Amino acid sequence: MPAVLTFDDIRQNGEIAAYIRKADESLIALGYTEHSFPHVGRVADLARRILLWLGHDARTAELAAIAGWLHDIGNVVNRIDHAQSGAVMAFRILDKLGFAPDETATVITAIGNHDEGTAFPVNAVAAALIIADKTDVRANRVRNRDLASFDIHDRVNYSVQRSEVQLEPGAIRLVLDIDTKICAVMDYFEIFLDRMVLCRKAAEKLGVRFALTINGQPML
Repeated sequence: MPAVLTFDDIRQNGEIAAYIRKADESLIALGYTEHSFPHVGRVADLARRILLWLGHDARTAELAAIAGWLHDIGNVVNRIDHAQSGAVMAFRILDKLGFAPDETATVITAIGNHDEGTAFPVNAVAAALIIADKTDVRANRVRNRDLASFDIHDRVNYSVQRSEVQLEPGAIRLVLDIDTKICAVMDYFEIFLDRMVLCRKAAEKLGVRFALTINGQPML
């Protein structure tokens, strides 16, 4: 009989933790923002909260949390196509742990569809994962402390003084306060427009609207 493993079982699994840690080490070498336990933990928590808020059953919400925790392990292989390699890795891990095939399929489908280059909100878990991942914008994801050498991704994240996802009637709203002395609002759209469009599609899949407010002004 397939094992019914919880999010805590996955979070405490040492093999998975090693992949997350080593994947982030690769991204450090490539100059990317933080993709380690703080990021995947926030993504897992928000993906679960979104589905519970929308009335999905607790197990489906837990599968979204599991997908959130696992979604970036493919970076240990390569940043390019990390969603697809991560989905294959997650399949191997979950299959070895005795996960039910239908639940494994739900998790790996979400992981394989989370990166904006190839993403699509094919189901509710994938949609929740997309929104949770793409809205994690915050200053402490920036590891480069030399402001003079910041690229646009560093500037945008470092400029964020407040980042909050609000679940309100009929809408999922990302609220940002940005220090415009560090980053212009247009810089945010220059690098994150594709992500926001993807969030809008994901929200529509969930039957709600995606909204964006920056410095008190509605943008979407």
